[in-house]
Amino acid sequence: MHIKIGSRKSKLALWQTNHVAEKLSQLGHTYELILSESEGDKILDTPLPLMGGKGVFTKTLDDAILNKSIDIAVHSFKDIPTELEQNLFVGAILERENPTDALVCRKGLDFLDNKNAVIATSSNRRKAQWLSKYPHHKMVDIRGNVPTRIQKLKDSDWDATILASAGLIRLGLENEINQEMPWMVCAPAQGAVAVICHTQNEQIKTIINELNHKQTALCTSIERSFLNILNGGCSAPVGAFVTISDTTLSFKGIVVSTDGQEKIEIDLKDDLSNAQSIAQKAADMALAKGALKLIESAENEKYS
Repeated sequence: MHIKIGSRKSKLALWQTNHVAEKLSQLGHTYELILSESEGDKILDTPLPLMGGKGVFTKTLDDAILNKSIDIAVHSFKDIPTELEQNLFVGAILERENPTDALVCRKGLDFLDNKNAVIATSSNRRKAQWLSKYPHHKMVDIRGNVPTRIQKLKDSDWDATILASAGLIRLGLENEINQEMPWMVCAPAQGAVAVICHTQNEQIKTIINELNHKQTALCTSIERSFLNILNGGCSAPVGAFVTISDTTLSFKGIVVSTDGQEKIEIDLKDDLSNAQSIAQKAADMALAKGALKLIESAENEKYS
């Protein structure tokens, strides 16, 4: 089958799209890439939380699927809203890359003990967790794709920025990583690539299902369910990470106020047979501890 694949234009988006296209080609299909810019790509002078958070990187391609000008769209799974528009379907989730957040520094790690250090990020989740660990540091907003953010850091007097390890690895920029930060709970589904299609396109659904990685799909679906139950978007100060070892699921979740002063942490282990209920259990525990207040307080958050 000849498949029309929609993608954003950034280097990372194109890497992910070409990765999917190569796998489809190996299955005997032909393809063409149809590129577009999302609202999040066009508007670079507004912090992401002030743009509404949900769907700013996906809506243009969502519309292209719905009007059938493309067959599938490829996204970083963490950018996809937990509630899809009607008639859209997550058809495949590819095997996850390194899910950690990474510290990229301008002049090494010595600044960590400096009370006046400046850290750049567009993420409320990263900002909140960083301030929880380093309350005297100053956070500033940074926008743009991965290479642009690294260049902005090098051209600034900031000390560091925080990026996803997966994106840096995919772009061959591992050398820019000064320190991985496993203590920072990643965004739900961070490091995974998802393929979206029309719910009624049965032929495409069958084809892309062959790309699905079951363990990644299960772990990321639990993480996204946790975020969905908390009514958070990709800009919410919420992290979640699920792993599987033999028949045991391990869930780690966090909700933090954007000033880092209040923090709710959830750690659960359960049998794999209870996978469908662990997200609800974790979310109920977080809500009982006041998670909704922390998430709502992050809305309209403005950077200094």
